[in-house]
Amino acid sequence: MSTSQLVDAVVVNPPKTGPQRTRRPVERSSRVRSILAHASLVVAAGLFLVPLIYAFFAAFKPSAEVMSTPPSLLGSEFRWSNFVDVFTYAPFATYIINSFLVSMAGVIIVLAVSATAGYAFGRLRWPGRDIVFVLFLGTLMVPQEVLMVPMFVLMQWFGWVDTYQSLVLPWAFTAFGTFLMRQFFRGIPYELEEAARVDGAGPVRTFVQVILPLAGSALAVLAVFTFMNYWNSYLWPLITISDYSSLGTLPIGLASFSNQNGTRWDLQMAASIISMIPTTVLVIVLQKHLVKGIATSGIGGR
Repeated sequence: MSTSQLVDAVVVNPPKTGPQRTRRPVERSSRVRSILAHASLVVAAGLFLVPLIYAFFAAFKPSAEVMSTPPSLLGSEFRWSNFVDVFTYAPFATYIINSFLVSMAGVIIVLAVSATAGYAFGRLRWPGRDIVFVLFLGTLMVPQEVLMVPMFVLMQWFGWVDTYQSLVLPWAFTAFGTFLMRQFFRGIPYELEEAARVDGAGPVRTFVQVILPLAGSALAVLAVFTFMNYWNSYLWPLITISDYSSLGTLPIGLASFSNQNGTRWDLQMAASIISMIPTTVLVIVLQKHLVKGIATSGIGGR
């Protein structure tokens, strides 16, 4: 074979190198790992969904068949009337309205307080800022159960027992929202503030017109977490409210289906399904912002 033919053969059929020979096994291994990861997620999701699926079908069963042995998914009849009886057995509509009002008021206050405090801790420079923030953050290590008694005494001192104020205000000034917003604000480029300052904007105008519009995803995350905390709160309303018929919230309403005469499991399951609808709709509506907010919040800036 001549030299020119040998060169042509090398150019047309280049020798196989190491990376090319191992590319296919690497791709196959990556595909296997992806399949295993998705299968694990499906199994985990299935385990979490089993109780919800059983509760959904139990909401349509007669009361005597909900706890039957052996358990069955479907009952002898499909009772749509259980969802109507929920509102006649107890003032369930009042519970829903109270929970909605308390949760929305809590969300509004928490967003306002956390956004302003997070901006002060994350973007403004003032003496002792980091020390105050560490002390403020330390309150997250105190369990809420420890604060119940002093908080109730404080509500009595203010005369707020059996009022909406006692359901909303005590938990509207927590460090979690401030920490979340501070971490998000610290990830925003400082050049935006410098440009606003050149245009003559002060700290308040910069916060309202420049920083806050960029924090939609973080605010969505905080709004969902806050709404769910207020919506599912049981212990504090049980302590601070005695007039359950007019000021009771949804978790207390769910407990009202169990009394000294027994438990109406069919109505309790139906009420539980109804109570899950608002939070489910909220998560679905804000899903896009939640994914973005969770991915970006907590990333430290300068």
